[in-house]
Amino acid sequence: MAIWFIVLVSLCICILLVKFKFLNYVHLPPGPLHLPIITDIVWLRRSLSELDPILRNLRAKHGSIFTLHFWFGPNIVIADHSLAHQALIQNGAVFANRPKIVSNKNTTGDKLNITSSSYGATWRVIRRNLSSVILHPAGFGSFSGTRKRVLDDFLNRLKTDAEKNHSVKVMEHVQDAIFSLLVFMCFGEAVDKEKIDDIKRVQHCLMSGLNRFSVLNLWPKVVTRVLFRKRWQELLHLRKVQKDMFSQLIKARKNNVPDGGVVCYVDTLLKLQIEENRELDEGEVVALCSEFLTAGTDTTSTALEWVMANLVKYPHVQERVVEEIEEVVGDREVKEEDLKKLSYLKAVILEGLRRHPPTHFVVPHAVTEDVVLNGYLIPKNGTVIFMVAEMGWDPRVWEDPMAFKPERFLSKGFEAFDITGTKEIKMMPFGAGRRICPAYNLAIFHLEYFVANLVWNFEWKAANGGNVDLSRKQKFTVVMKHPLQANIYPRFEKGNRLHKYL
Repeated sequence: MAIWFIVLVSLCICILLVKFKFLNYVHLPPGPLHLPIITDIVWLRRSLSELDPILRNLRAKHGSIFTLHFWFGPNIVIADHSLAHQALIQNGAVFANRPKIVSNKNTTGDKLNITSSSYGATWRVIRRNLSSVILHPAGFGSFSGTRKRVLDDFLNRLKTDAEKNHSVKVMEHVQDAIFSLLVFMCFGEAVDKEKIDDIKRVQHCLMSGLNRFSVLNLWPKVVTRVLFRKRWQELLHLRKVQKDMFSQLIKARKNNVPDGGVVCYVDTLLKLQIEENRELDEGEVVALCSEFLTAGTDTTSTALEWVMANLVKYPHVQERVVEEIEEVVGDREVKEEDLKKLSYLKAVILEGLRRHPPTHFVVPHAVTEDVVLNGYLIPKNGTVIFMVAEMGWDPRVWEDPMAFKPERFLSKGFEAFDITGTKEIKMMPFGAGRRICPAYNLAIFHLEYFVANLVWNFEWKAANGGNVDLSRKQKFTVVMKHPLQANIYPRFEKGNRLHKYL
């Protein structure tokens, strides 16, 4: 016992000496006091919901770039749009990697995905595959018929729910619509409603357990299998259920000719070759499909609910959207080709993403070499965290930043706003640089399409004449603390319904 105690104390002293020597040698950004091991344990006990206010307080104390020490090294936090541009655009290749802790090797089974894979040739191949086919305008344009069917079902379910319950719980219907659409884009339209619900359940279980499962990535598998045996059993069970379910859909798609010539995501993965002309194995295809569904559903659904909440809260904004649609389409339905003419609608979507970004932090980056930023050294393999919400709320860039004012995107200098931040980062809800979300164009398109049709078909008011509470809370994304409930009324013109299907 005494020997083990001496070994443990010696190890702790070595860690302290190495870390303090490292900290004295490099000139890191300022930050709170760090006590090795103790600080790591404190951070480990923090929940995801606590991170936002903690970092905001640290920013107020230490400035727009500061250092946190926990887990495997220094974590540099950046909350300034110009520093973000210097990092992600001007030094894009250096900041394009992912930290090892984000690789999620244990919880994902060490399978490929675009979000957390290391920057390199394999990552470029799988990202290019998604971007050049499914996310290319011609690619997602081929799903216009699918979108119309999903939209019609969405509108009908809203109408039925409103007639039955007087008010509708918006997020439930939004998530069903977005998730169904992405399942069809991933696996083809042959997937039935029952199977979609099954997929949604297992994906929800995996995502809702994200906080609990993330601890499994902090130490080698041999350690966590002993310390967190029950969590491992739960995770492995969910992964098996997911793999069995997805494998059936993958095999069905592989054995059948694509319907109507429309290429879905699985089709591209089954043909894809990565290093040394190797095809993806089934586990890798499952992981990439899971990523496609999860990343696309939660962020888009969250953004859509926030936009609709503001349209309910501010009726004059809602009516201006309706007036613009009427000027463009007359009394017919809104079609996809109409969206490019709806400039105020686009401004509403951008303002929603600025004021209520679905995530307040993009997935952490890692630097591939030592780099100096704003006079501070960011060491090789150091983790870099970007505070997205702070950039969109910066009063130096945005006048009255906490107000919801879509017209700001119609003013001088904002007419052709570049959300990628290539020339200048003013907000970055999808990230920026080489790791920008590859689906940002698709997400914005879906937001425009669904919002336009929702307000064109229904007048939206707060449930029971109440107010809309825009308080937020952290889940997988930053959602409304009190989910939006609204009363909806089919829009009429001189006593006649505008559309034949209402």
